[in-house]
Amino acid sequence: MGHYTSNLRDIEFNLFEVLGRDDVLGRGPFGEMDGETARAILAEVDRMAREELAASYEDSDRTPPVFDPATHTAPIPASFKKSYQAWMDAEYWRLQIGADLGGTPAPSSLVWALGELVLGANAPVWMYGAGAPFAAIIHRNGNDRDKQIAQIMVDRQWGATMVLTEPDAGSDVGAGRSRATLNDDGSWNVEGVKRFITSAEHDMSENIMHLVLARPAGVDGVGGPGTKGLSLFLVPKWHFDHESGELTGERNGAYVTGVEHKMGLKVSNTCEVTFGDPGVGGGEPARGWLLGEVHQGIAQMFQVIENARMMVGTKAIATLSAGYLSALDYAKTRQQGADLTRSGDKTAPRVTITHHPDVRRSLMVQKSFAEAMRALVFYTATWQDTVMIAEHDGTEHALAAAVNDLLLPIVKGYGSERSWVLLGTESLQTFGGSGFLQDYPLEQYVRDAKIDTLYEGTTAIQGQDFFFRKIVKDQGTALGHLTGEIEAFIASEAGNGRLKNERALLATALGDANALVGHMIHDLMSAQDEIRNIYKVGLNTSRLLMALGDVVCGWLLLRQAEVALEKLDGDPAGSMGSKDKAFYEGKIAAAQFFAQHNLPKLSAELAIAQAVDLSLMDLDEASF
Repeated sequence: MGHYTSNLRDIEFNLFEVLGRDDVLGRGPFGEMDGETARAILAEVDRMAREELAASYEDSDRTPPVFDPATHTAPIPASFKKSYQAWMDAEYWRLQIGADLGGTPAPSSLVWALGELVLGANAPVWMYGAGAPFAAIIHRNGNDRDKQIAQIMVDRQWGATMVLTEPDAGSDVGAGRSRATLNDDGSWNVEGVKRFITSAEHDMSENIMHLVLARPAGVDGVGGPGTKGLSLFLVPKWHFDHESGELTGERNGAYVTGVEHKMGLKVSNTCEVTFGDPGVGGGEPARGWLLGEVHQGIAQMFQVIENARMMVGTKAIATLSAGYLSALDYAKTRQQGADLTRSGDKTAPRVTITHHPDVRRSLMVQKSFAEAMRALVFYTATWQDTVMIAEHDGTEHALAAAVNDLLLPIVKGYGSERSWVLLGTESLQTFGGSGFLQDYPLEQYVRDAKIDTLYEGTTAIQGQDFFFRKIVKDQGTALGHLTGEIEAFIASEAGNGRLKNERALLATALGDANALVGHMIHDLMSAQDEIRNIYKVGLNTSRLLMALGDVVCGWLLLRQAEVALEKLDGDPAGSMGSKDKAFYEGKIAAAQFFAQHNLPKLSAELAIAQAVDLSLMDLDEASF
């Protein structure tokens, strides 16, 4: 048995008891995936995650890949290969792709439920297995040739990467200087250096397809400045026959020239990749093919990025849940000190630390946030389900797409930030000094989780995207709809009077969050006359992201509490099993705790935001 403790009971509670996914299973695009099948798959992936995938988690950290600059390789440890192959052989990754590529389409909500189990047990398994979902994006955006490449990637289980970042550009993707030159045969030679490329080198598949952003030379110059001039190119590690997929034996000029030495997530190779450098490898050009049309690269890549941001948020939340359950198990068995009511009695028996008030507070903080953010991921995914159903019916669901876009920065930014902080300040802390040791998985959880706040857009970038693009550019449409859903819940009789106080706290918090949005829009408008007022907005974007994350999570927990109360009320004879009874009572307690201990803080956040001035921006840099 591995390190991982899952929470399948809460996953199923979210999907089927709260979010009603039985209503979409077995129909439309999900005709081959009914509720019984979905539950069976969840149970099997849960088992696999705990037993087979988690088995290599520790060894992969202690004996990570070692880069060989002579061969440009970084072989994966055998233990991890075994876990990865178990996942690929099970073929549940086919649920992420359409039938036209040999998949069995499943609702996004089910896919990310499976994702939580895999990512919580051994996140790089999911990351290295990105070839099929990346192929689906190639298939969606490409011509007939590209679609054939996508099919080959799926059939031969190739790896794939998203290649954006350059050493001097960082998160400023539009500053990238990699370029592509058209060849007579319609292929392109790509030149440049990229860094922080996940899974760019490994020995678990015969080929790796790099999805590379570069500027096409000779087409409007180099495509113009910024992101609008970028195109997306398919650049394989090895050349292959485009009909059969068989490798030709010829190496392409895309070489890994470095593997980062990281704080955590060590088995996931994070690479520098050099394209078309005559002095690297055999000096071959890095030859690839344009995906779709020129200058569509950033729009195409954002389809990859959005999937990656959902993955990062799910990974972070899965790790917090595993960390909490590990801390809970430890706290139930660790005896230390007497009960506080008998602290002066030297003869009092020692008690487990779950009897101590601050440990109980810490455990409920962990439980409430872990379960709230699981609900956040699945709720967001239900909007993706709606988009999938509309596409299957040949229509568009603009509102669903907009609400999904609004929620993604919360899933990624809020989810990763809260998880990383709580893993260290609460989960590891529960173990005391033992948590600092490698005897327990928490120290690795903390190291592995920090990256979640950084890659696929830092928390600060998520905050700016959230306000400027998802609220202002959208003219508040999605936010208005989400606010309306929360207001309807507040106005309801949810909980039959037993959640009245918590709904009042939610109402105040929502009012504070709306006031914060209004204040920031006022500052943005005033920047038309005084441009430096835009700084005031920038000083509050992360604050807004976290504040609205708290509101949405508080609301989702209270929705769960409403369902839990209905379940308990529906069992007047007391025939419900003790485990189910305790589960539902725990859902109510978590919702009430979250509402009482987190939502009142938004009033302070609003006051702080309203007091923000330009003094920080006026401060001389030398004073820092």
